[in-house]
Amino acid sequence: MLRATVQSVFTLAGALLASTATAEEAAAPDPPPNSLDYLQYGVALSAEALAEGGQLCPTHRRADCVLGSGGGLAIRVGYRSRGAWLATGAYEFSRHDSSNLLRLAILQQLRGELRYYLERGTRLAPYAVTGLGLSVYGSEWGVSTGGLVGVLGAGLEFQITQSTVVGCAPMYRAFLLRRFTDSAGQLRAGEYLGFGLAHFVAFEVVLEVRDPLPRW
Repeated sequence: MLRATVQSVFTLAGALLASTATAEEAAAPDPPPNSLDYLQYGVALSAEALAEGGQLCPTHRRADCVLGSGGGLAIRVGYRSRGAWLATGAYEFSRHDSSNLLRLAILQQLRGELRYYLERGTRLAPYAVTGLGLSVYGSEWGVSTGGLVGVLGAGLEFQITQSTVVGCAPMYRAFLLRRFTDSAGQLRAGEYLGFGLAHFVAFEVVLEVRDPLPRW
């Protein structure tokens, strides 16, 4: 009699656990189907830490760093294919430390980026990202210098609803900027045929939305 009672209790507990797991799976958002194309867009908060500034931040005391660390906001719009690729265009502006050589130092970037997702069909997806674009730097949205920017990094994307994802991504960014003279009369970025190279380590926190595109 006792043995039959114990077996009944374990059977009932197992049934309750199974029903709870089924309910949780039903409540969780499904991963995006690979049979659809998506318009994916959103924003990201970005922090950029200067790793090496070259002539933009010389080591001798006469000249301070004109392009230091900073942070800002990025806006992205892109196309996510039925496979593992996402192609986006990104515009980013960020406020940087200029050692008071610029009144309000703003770095602007316009980039084309490409993501490759390493896992598909799950709510958590790691990806690799690369990109190339143009950048300008100056005071109060002006242009003191400009050039190219290259991006290389990795990230994680997590689906919180059927159409909304959040993520984070550490990145390496290299800026090749044209030489210019700052407000203190110091020549900047002139070591490579009139250009200077600055290296940054960036970190983004991303919020994006997916909208399925109609089939043609």
